[in-house]
Amino acid sequence: MIFSVGCDHGGYELKPVIIEELRRLGHTAVDCGAPSLDPADDYPDITREVAGAVQRGEAARGVVICGSGVGASVAANKLRGIRASVCHDTYSAHQGVEHDDMNVLCLGARVIGRELARELVRAFAAAAFSGEEKYRRRLVKVMALEQKNGPAGEVKPWPR
Repeated sequence: MIFSVGCDHGGYELKPVIIEELRRLGHTAVDCGAPSLDPADDYPDITREVAGAVQRGEAARGVVICGSGVGASVAANKLRGIRASVCHDTYSAHQGVEHDDMNVLCLGARVIGRELARELVRAFAAAAFSGEEKYRRRLVKVMALEQKNGPAGEVKPWPR
């Protein structure tokens, strides 16, 4: 399977661990950046590269690493057809694929260590969407939300 992998400065040290683990498992890991440690880089830019590769069909799945994993998850889910989640336990990493057809795994390098990151990638890579009727039905509803609501347009501040 082809995986797109990327990180911002917060995940830079963990990215080679993820790429190495995917390759050890027999997968192709495409490095989408960051090419160097740059404290001024921004997670939405790298997330767009990783999730965009999945969106275009250049990769089956993606892994994005930032400081907490939250920002990458928020950004990835803005791309049509992407179902991303931050996962810091193996159950969520495989269940997200099996039940929700998650195609981008987001990790927080400041939250987890190298060994847990390897375990999460193994769980994510080994999982397959179950195709069970109730999960297909829910996935169709998620995709309908995406189609119905379309682009968010201008973001207005919450009234305070």
